[in-house]
Formats: sequence, structure tokens, C-alpha cells
Amino acid sequence: MIPDGLPLLRHKNSDNFFLIAGPCIVENPQMPLEIASVIYDICERLEIPFIFKASYKKANRTSIHSFTGIGDILALKAIADVRNELRIPVLTDFHTAEEAELAAAYVDVLQVPAFLCRQTELLVAAALTQKVINVKKGQFISPEAMQFVVEKLKSQGNNRIILTERGTTFGYNDLIVDFRSIPIMQSFDVPVVVDITHSLQQPNTSAGVSGGSPQFISTIGKAAVAASADGIFIETHPEPSRALSDGANMLQLSLLENLLKQLVQIRKALNRNYS
Repeated sequence: MIPDGLPLLRHKNSDNFFLIAGPCIVENPQMPLEIASVIYDICERLEIPFIFKASYKKANRTSIHSFTGIGDILALKAIADVRNELRIPVLTDFHTAEEAELAAAYVDVLQVPAFLCRQTELLVAAALTQKVINVKKGQFISPEAMQFVVEKLKSQGNNRIILTERGTTFGYNDLIVDFRSIPIMQSFDVPVVVDITHSLQQPNTSAGVSGGSPQFISTIGKAAVAASADGIFIETHPEPSRALSDGANMLQLSLLENLLKQLVQIRKALNRNYS
């Protein structure tokens, strides 16, 4: 379900899902282009529409000692370099209404973090940029409640909306994915993404950093494509164990191509059955 106003989510030669992928955060100025180039080459071979993702800073961290970024403008310029060099759309998240305009000057897609998805002022500021807006469904709300998020964005004349499922709080330190959320949120006439890495986070651990279960990334990804998700969201890093944020639930970059090949095969099987 890709609306006409979102051509960046389509590939000219295929009916594949689209991919939002990249590292959790910009760790140095060279990193975004290095990782994006690898993903881009894979997506070109597999004919997958690709949006590069990286946070220019992290506001939601468990510990005061956690890495938060290399500097706003330096990181945003590094993300914009990916767009300029590879000629692909790029995405970053933001955390305040004031940051929306700043980030919009460098990216094609603004992402509203899950914990902030109900913040009206934030949503209005994002919508007013007229960028594509990806809103992550909060871990604490139902998929049905996301219709009000869509209404807030559309009230500002912005219909270029994506919603992302990233798991629901299951006790203190775990998340669970309810795949019913895909058709429920698609009923709002927006494309729906499943974040198959953050869905495997183990937040709020006593160690002061989030844990994760990356061994299930393939399982969640296959289920998401089989359930007709429009897009897949993956955080990936060459060495997740050395990543400065969310390494515990990221996919190792060298494993990405094989996973995407499997997901493309599932998508093709679905297309054959429904044609």
C-alpha cells in the first residue's frame, strides 16, 4: 500500500518491500557513507527501494554516560552526504519541535521516536516541514490509537506518512510484536513498516544499557514480510559489539544481504499467490 505521494518507497523494476536501514547513530563523519554504500549495492542487486537511516543524536539513553553524538550539524551533514553521493533518500529522527526544522534541511524523511509519538506539538512541527514523516508506534499504545497520530499530521496538510511497528512493552525488560498491528495501521491508508531490530530490544536493564536478542531478527523479518508489511526497518553495523548505541539488537552488516534475499523470496511468493 504505497500512496502516489510516496514514490521514494517504490522500485521501478520490482514490487518489493522498501528498506529503511543504517546504523543507530552517526559515530564519526565517514561512517554513514561507508555503511550506506554497502547497503545501497545490496539493494540495487535485489531491486529493493532503500532509505538510509542514521540518528544525528540520541536523546533517549538509559545512562547519563551513554554516547549521544558527534555534534548536530556535523552529523546531519554526514547524513546529507549519503543523499548527495548515492542519490538516495535519507532519514533521521528528532526530539523537539525546534529540531524538526533543523533536521528537515538535511533529510528527506523525518522520524518521530516511539516515546514521542503522542506529542502533538512535535507532530505538528514535523508535518509543517512537508517532509515524509515516519512515526514509530509507541511501545505503550495500541495500533488502533495511531489513527489519531495520522489525523494530527494530516491536519497540517501533510499526507506523506509512514507508521512503524517496533514492539509493545511486555513486562519491564522485553517487547513483543503483535503482527495484527500491520493490517490495523494499514487501514489508515498509510504504508506500515516493521522494525525488526528494535522490536528485539530488552530495555531498562540494570546494566544501564539496553540488551537485545539479535538471533531472532530473521524470524521477525520473515514474519513481517509474510504478514504483508510494506517496509522493513533494520539497524545494522559492521561490528555491533563495538557500536556506540543499540549494539545489542543490531544486525551485523555482513549478514544483511543473505537476510534480504530470504525476505525477497517470501515477498515474491506472496505476490504470486495474490496475483
